[in-house]
Amino acid sequence: MGKRFYITTPIYYPSAKPHMGHAYSSIIADFFARFKRIDGFNVSFLTGTDEHGLKIQRAAEKKNIEVLEFCNEISKTFRDLSKTLNLTNTDFIRTTEDRHKKSVQFLWNKLKENDEIYLSKYSGWYSVSDEAFYNNDEIEEIDGEKKVISSKSSVEWVDEESYFFRLSKWEKPLLDFYKKNPDFILPESRKNEVISFVKSGLKDLSVSRKSFSWGIKVPDDDQHVIYVWLDALTNYLSALNYPNLKDDLFKNFWPASIHLIGKDILRFHAVYWPAFLLAANIELPKKVYGHGWILSGEEKMSKSKGNILDPIKIIDEYGLDPLRYYLIKEVSFGNDGNISQERLEDCINSDLANNFGNLCQRVTAFVDKNCEGKIPENILFEKDDLKILNRYSDNLEVIRNNIDKQNINFYVDFIINSLFEANKYFNDQEPWKKKENQLRLNSIIFTTLEIIRKICYLLYPIIPDSSLKALKIFNIRENQIDLSSIANHNFLNKGNDIKKIDILFKKIIKEND
Repeated sequence: MGKRFYITTPIYYPSAKPHMGHAYSSIIADFFARFKRIDGFNVSFLTGTDEHGLKIQRAAEKKNIEVLEFCNEISKTFRDLSKTLNLTNTDFIRTTEDRHKKSVQFLWNKLKENDEIYLSKYSGWYSVSDEAFYNNDEIEEIDGEKKVISSKSSVEWVDEESYFFRLSKWEKPLLDFYKKNPDFILPESRKNEVISFVKSGLKDLSVSRKSFSWGIKVPDDDQHVIYVWLDALTNYLSALNYPNLKDDLFKNFWPASIHLIGKDILRFHAVYWPAFLLAANIELPKKVYGHGWILSGEEKMSKSKGNILDPIKIIDEYGLDPLRYYLIKEVSFGNDGNISQERLEDCINSDLANNFGNLCQRVTAFVDKNCEGKIPENILFEKDDLKILNRYSDNLEVIRNNIDKQNINFYVDFIINSLFEANKYFNDQEPWKKKENQLRLNSIIFTTLEIIRKICYLLYPIIPDSSLKALKIFNIRENQIDLSSIANHNFLNKGNDIKKIDILFKKIIKEND
């Protein structure tokens, strides 16, 4: 079977063009996917678009075009964003695809067959923007308008015939599952929110709508469309060819290793989704991680607030890898984070240009001048060399364990400290003063080159293009990157030519410089 890893982003709601929040979720998922690949895992990485519901229908009507045509246009912008962000997703699913429709209707029939769905009448508050139902205690009145306290989205009163899922039945099984699987919901603060919500009492959930038509029809009752969240969540299964349980994709990759989502849709993924799966006798995913928002000022970005930050504009101005690095480093994973032009420029200048790029340039220039442009052959490691090299072999399992706990902050800190120590080692060892001692000079250079290789491997999931450019120094290609080899201190082929590379990152000249 080998090692398998299945990671998913939220499938994005294409009622408007992508913003920085979408880019953040996708980049983080890509980081984990790339890390697992270089660590020897067979990775399935899913993203896509959620294209049903009243919100989409109204957005298309406003533009006076057919709903599917509208979805085709907007979904393409998200597919294009995957390429722009250099994502390594293995699939891109759309909920308007036949493969998805078949999975959703099969799951519906399974729930119906298990007596988990019944017909009744729904009366209550519904947010078209959130595509979610809310209780009275979740609603407030602002300037005479009813709004959701958490999202500030407007709600409208809905009174219609509806199919219901017996969510209340799964209150205790869910609480038992959370207790037995303490890492199912992360970070810890989100888990506490979910447990508190479930303990407050679960009511049966309306899972169909009759007042609009844009969605997957309820089997044997085409007056109803299936609730957009029951529809959307099933994408994680439909991408694996569910209900074909013997299909290689399903056998190899379900249950999902991690659903990576924004904290605003945690309830759907940590309460409704596991309840649907339990009711259908399907194994639950291993983990749901609700990360924070990318804020504009102090507010979440949204089309209605007009505060959307366009990732494409930032990429055009600064480049993709600097944006990826900034989002992964500066936004403490699990918490909300702001985009700041000043901090982005500081990251480029300090971490990327000075600490990483400059190290690669000055060392390769020294090798070209003092080692005939080749990796030294005759070396003898001393205590100082082994001390810095052993930092990687000693911490390989620690790095893996922290990634499995989604502790990105540890990973980034390890790289930053490694860069600091690499630069300090090269400066302190002063190879330019060792020209009369070729063995020592060779050993310092070989050690430094090995450190650069190891750091490039660790940086690859964060800034893949720049890491690969740096690895051209050693003629190492993408498919040759193997995380386990950072524990090998004699990996580089002695006597091989060192390749010259262009400047990796241009420093940003600030007005006050």
